[in-house]
Amino acid sequence: MQRRSLLSTCLLFTAALFLTISCSNPGANQKLTGESATSPNSTASSPQVSESKVDVRLGFSAWPGWFPWQVTQDQKIFAANNVSTELKWFDGYLDSISALNAGQLDANSQTLGDTIASISGGADLVVVLTNDNSTGNDKVIVNKDIKSVADLKGKKVAAEEGTVDHFLLLQGLKKAGMTAKDIKFVPLETGKAAAAFVAGQVDAVAVFAPFTTQALKLPGSRELFSSKDFPGSISDHLVFNRKFVNENPEKVQAMVDSWFATLDYIKANPDIANKIMVKRAGVSESEYKEYAQGTKIFTVAENLKAFQPGNDMSSLPYAATQMSAFLSEVGLAKTKPDLTKIFDDRFVKAYAAKVKK
Repeated sequence: MQRRSLLSTCLLFTAALFLTISCSNPGANQKLTGESATSPNSTASSPQVSESKVDVRLGFSAWPGWFPWQVTQDQKIFAANNVSTELKWFDGYLDSISALNAGQLDANSQTLGDTIASISGGADLVVVLTNDNSTGNDKVIVNKDIKSVADLKGKKVAAEEGTVDHFLLLQGLKKAGMTAKDIKFVPLETGKAAAAFVAGQVDAVAVFAPFTTQALKLPGSRELFSSKDFPGSISDHLVFNRKFVNENPEKVQAMVDSWFATLDYIKANPDIANKIMVKRAGVSESEYKEYAQGTKIFTVAENLKAFQPGNDMSSLPYAATQMSAFLSEVGLAKTKPDLTKIFDDRFVKAYAAKVKK
């Protein structure tokens, strides 16, 4: 199995140190960089399902809030909810988004920002569930000379342009009364951004776990702020193709039911579930616990609340407008996306009603 692990991350990271840093070639949006799309061995941990028998093709990749899907599969929770699912692991998160947009998946695990970016590009997608919010796994890390956000003025700051970490960086600047014009922004793919920071080529970097671990290896470096300081800014979701939702609402419901059943299973069987997720992550148990602490898995009640209109980032409709504005600002949303139909909470509501009964 071609498993994403800290070892492979470190190898990629080390190799990146020897690459020439090009500020004119920003990477595409992605939560985790690395190998390309699924290989014949990359889904070896999941049972192979015949194409003719599959109800739903679901993609996921390396993020603590999505590892529970492996528990769903391994403990036959999909089957218990009568939905035959082909769970597809992607070493490269970007490839999972491309697969959904190309119709090779029916659903994918992805961020709100990337979903909006896809919609602005012509995709017709629906968010039916919030898996989690990042609560510390996305960080802005600085060298020893930077003591405050104000100290970033005039400094070189690297991030992958258009990603949630770029968004986090701008949120931190805004809170301090600054804008992107106050820094020297260096657009780099996430792994190269971390490598450039450790090599001393930039003064600060905005990255996500596990690249946060790598960036913090620079002597004297520290976290300036993180997603924990901006609740709701980075949310992760179960996203479906709208055509699939319209034609197969009962299958979408079964997937949502399976997710919440998985959370119940994890709570009741933490040792078994953690072993499954640690194996899928390819890290040690201690490392996984550290990453898991920076991710807030949403309950049914928190899902219901998130779908409601509001005036801060805890509200998905509000967060969507902010993310849309951000993507337009950085030139990654060429057309204004229609946000009126992006969220569909009927499946979470149906599950909540079922639980009450």
